[in-house]
Amino acid sequence: MTFPARRTGAGPRRADAIYAAALELLAAQGYDGLTMEAVAQRSGVNKTTLYRWWPAKDDLLAAALTAADVLAITIPDTGTLRGDLLAVAGDIARLLTGPATAPIATAVLAAAPSRPRLAAAGHSFFADRLGREQPIFTRAIERGELSADADPAALMDMLAGALWFRLIFRDEPLTAAYVESTVDTVLHGAGISSPMG
Repeated sequence: MTFPARRTGAGPRRADAIYAAALELLAAQGYDGLTMEAVAQRSGVNKTTLYRWWPAKDDLLAAALTAADVLAITIPDTGTLRGDLLAVAGDIARLLTGPATAPIATAVLAAAPSRPRLAAAGHSFFADRLGREQPIFTRAIERGELSADADPAALMDMLAGALWFRLIFRDEPLTAAYVESTVDTVLHGAGISSPMG
């Protein structure tokens, strides 16, 4: 199922256009090149409207990251934990490599360490995603595929973290084979044999 963009409280009537404009400009210009004036011009709203709802661009980006349709996620139900994680990993790979979304991820990652509001937006984004992914793990426990004391956050950190690290820090492609291998490693471990003694 696809979750619509989440709306956190009230917002201006043209919120969707504003969020889209902010993320498009972030992707095209980078964090430093993004301005409230440019967002207002691209979205067709008055700059005072933006400042009425978001006192600074970090606040606007925080809202856009959690609510914009371009970052919407699909929660799979394939009937197996492995199948669901393969689908989720494919979704993550798409967001990290898609022409409309990859620059957003890179810009946020680069800017967040020095921008507390933007870092908080990232935290909210990933907490929201984990909450939406929870049914995957609940179903897996009910099917007997996963221990009831398994930590979904740790599993998703290992899965998503491996994909982020390979693409952004190693500058290597997220091939289908790599995604599948990563899911299997998360589910079954490294398969290290015990030493004979």
